[in-house]
Amino acid sequence: MKGIIRLLIPIALLANCSTKKTDEQSQSGASQVVAPSDGDVRIIAEQNESDTLKGSLKAKAMGTIGNVGVTISYYSPAVRGRVVWGGLVPYDNVWVTGAHRATNIEFNHDVVIGGVNIIAGKYGLFTIPGKEEWTIIINKNWDQHLADNYDQKDDVVRVKVKPETEETNQERLRYVIEPEGDNRGEIVIYWEKMEISLPVAALN
Repeated sequence: MKGIIRLLIPIALLANCSTKKTDEQSQSGASQVVAPSDGDVRIIAEQNESDTLKGSLKAKAMGTIGNVGVTISYYSPAVRGRVVWGGLVPYDNVWVTGAHRATNIEFNHDVVIGGVNIIAGKYGLFTIPGKEEWTIIINKNWDQHLADNYDQKDDVVRVKVKPETEETNQERLRYVIEPEGDNRGEIVIYWEKMEISLPVAALN
């Protein structure tokens, strides 16, 4: 799936970039760089554009499922010609599903994931990638470095999912919140040619 990502990166990385683009550039699909008042620089770029930025970029995905606002904060690594699955990301190990720090997910209302009621709040989102099956983990400890302090005792729920293969390469790790119907939706993870979906339901 192609869409628009919002990547938050330090201003220093874009010191030489203009914060203004012409209408002609915007219509042609060129990246737009804007400097909001909070001091971060947001880059809005089409997924099929060439990615020349270095490092794993700070990123955020936001959306709604039913009446629930969902926010996912993470660092987005790039493929850069590397072997990702079974290489950069080993199989059968707990992964932060991002880079640098644990990915965190926040719900502003209660939800149901994997048959478990999860109260509103912020959580860590981990995965265990496998060749045939992945485990997606929602964990109480959202503020940790990589998986160094991960403890299974803090898991709220674990959900087994089947990975799907996309035809188009997704250069950077990307999260998308997709509503499906009034109270249901999915959190979808894209990277390289892999797609992983986690069903979520709003708890009325």
